[in-house]
Amino acid sequence: MFYVTMFFQYMSQYMKTRLEYRADLIVEMISDFLNQAVNLVFILVVFGHTQFLSGWSRDEIIFIYGFFLIPFALFSSFFNIWDFNERYIVKGEMDRILTRPIHSLFQVILERMELESLFGVVTGLVIVVYAGSSLDLAINWYDPFLFILFAIGGALAYAAIFIAIASIGFWSDAKTSIMPMMYNIGNYGRYPVDIYNKVIRFLLTWVLPFAFVGVYPAAYFLGKKEWYAFSFATPLIGIIFFTLSIFIWNRGIRKYRGAGN
Repeated sequence: MFYVTMFFQYMSQYMKTRLEYRADLIVEMISDFLNQAVNLVFILVVFGHTQFLSGWSRDEIIFIYGFFLIPFALFSSFFNIWDFNERYIVKGEMDRILTRPIHSLFQVILERMELESLFGVVTGLVIVVYAGSSLDLAINWYDPFLFILFAIGGALAYAAIFIAIASIGFWSDAKTSIMPMMYNIGNYGRYPVDIYNKVIRFLLTWVLPFAFVGVYPAAYFLGKKEWYAFSFATPLIGIIFFTLSIFIWNRGIRKYRGAGN
């Protein structure tokens, strides 16, 4: 209950701060929407030259992209730690974090939350509903519950990757980081993995499980029965990788030397 209370207190303070500058908040939300729109336009341009992409139709690709936006929005809202190495390790803010009686990762997550990114959930749902209606997908009574479960699992898988990468900073305090490269690799999860070669497919499934953010969970709703095993494995993969990332983080904390010399 202590952690739950702290979470909502931080959330309350964050919203108070952001609402002091409403125009800036609206501009950021519009900027995120335009970025998502550009990616959607790219898909439309690609299918302006072909009807299928490795057996996938335009609306199926759009559905996958829409689903991807939902766990990605959850990740962006609560695990925005792309600058962790420079801010907390190089500049020494980790010393401040470690003086407080609360788990260090939880503090970093609270400090770096960006709740306006949750607008991406709305955008993703709109795209999913549009693509689903175009595909005339059948909906079972339990599908909304699976949808939420898969989205949370995908968000945990996505977060796990970046927590593990951030943890590298405890062993190396160099300013350079592989975070930007990981963000670019994460974009591969927006598309079906079978359009890539076997090496990339293996990488996106078992090493950097970005495929469990978009294509694998979306495959269930698209009726791709050959991928159902991967779809239902999404929550499990999310939990396993997230637990592993916390283990790496806790090991890294022990190696942290502080900002002093």
